[in-house]
Amino acid sequence: MNPKQFIKNIFSKNNSTARNLLIVASITLLGKFLGFFKETYIASSFGLSLVLDTFFIAILVPGFIQNVFLGAFKGVFIPNYVAELKKGNNPASFQATGFLITIVTSAIFVLIAYLITDTFLETLFPDHDELFYSMIKSQFYFLAPCIFLWGISSLLSGMLNIKGEFVYSSLPSFFIPIVTILFLAYFKEELGYNVLAIGTLVGSLLGIIFLIFICIKKNILTLSKPNIKDANVQLMLKQVPAKVSSGFLTGMNSVVDQYFAAQLLVGSIAAINYGQKIPAFLIGILVVALNNVLLPKFSSMFIDNQRKAFNSYLKMVKLLFIVSTICAIIGILFSDFLVELFYERNKFTSEDSSIVSTMQKVFLIHTPFTICGMVVVNFLTSINKNAFMAYSSLIALILNIILDYVFIQYYGILGIAICTSVVIILKMIFTFWYSIKVSKTFVT
Repeated sequence: MNPKQFIKNIFSKNNSTARNLLIVASITLLGKFLGFFKETYIASSFGLSLVLDTFFIAILVPGFIQNVFLGAFKGVFIPNYVAELKKGNNPASFQATGFLITIVTSAIFVLIAYLITDTFLETLFPDHDELFYSMIKSQFYFLAPCIFLWGISSLLSGMLNIKGEFVYSSLPSFFIPIVTILFLAYFKEELGYNVLAIGTLVGSLLGIIFLIFICIKKNILTLSKPNIKDANVQLMLKQVPAKVSSGFLTGMNSVVDQYFAAQLLVGSIAAINYGQKIPAFLIGILVVALNNVLLPKFSSMFIDNQRKAFNSYLKMVKLLFIVSTICAIIGILFSDFLVELFYERNKFTSEDSSIVSTMQKVFLIHTPFTICGMVVVNFLTSINKNAFMAYSSLIALILNIILDYVFIQYYGILGIAICTSVVIILKMIFTFWYSIKVSKTFVT
């Protein structure tokens, strides 16, 4: 099949996957524009300052718990929930079990987070003054409840995605940036340095209220007595340790980067985060769409037709790598202009722009590999190959620690960006090779 015909088939009217990807990507694009405007508004308000450094550290643990533990559980919940539906079973008990596990897990980790905050800060971010630590803890106390909200929201949005309600599942991403912008505009003085944390909490609360309302209205939320002995629940629980380990080790890369950045000048942590904003904008549009659409799709296809699932997977990786590479090159060429346009005003100086733009160029290099890597992760998750991803994540973390230490000696803060790109590229190549290898066992 020639490339023209291939692309035509991908986006044909009969291709529901491509159509759903476009729907989610379009909504996500609007959400990312709104989120990006929020970031530029924050940048003009605070610059590369102590307020932003402390906020990024304060949200590190809640975000880490969400991505590693609750996000990982969603990853194993969806394939097995699809299997439950395919068998024609009543999903109410499975839903209740999923929510019970999420709530209990969230409660445990919120408690742990509260208990280890002081030790965590003094160990990873030593030798700072009392103001630094008090600002982090004050913001953290507003962000910790978000762990509950994000965990439950992830399952609700996952169930909406399985039912094809991609528009509704994507809309809650609008709430946090809208609320944060409003709070910055009208309540910045009253809320002080807690304004970003409170905006995140209120936006998260509105998001979960919206999802619950939609799930009830669409008759998707039907709870009954949890049944831990259910076969699909048991299979799901067996996959949780490997998936959580993979997410934990992957999430630790961000912690390691923040640790090394904290050893440098004030503003270094903010510089890393702003250097990632535009690459994350490009990545986020596709990654959100891919996560929302492909995991349920691959899970269903694999049950029905393994060969078809594998062939669709390969086609998706090839197309996305070409498109994302072109976008990354364009982003690198216009990096200086984009940073000056979106960030350089008020307290964000031309010197800040130079630092952020250089880091942004390095982060953009790994963009195609990150996007395609998410397709690989979704495919391997859909076939319950989470153990391999845990091993590959461990290797990547060890490599990240070593390269961060080495590169920072030669390139300073830029060394962290270089290390991130190298590790992501190598990990994606390794996991893609494994997906091809393991697929030969069932595509014959």
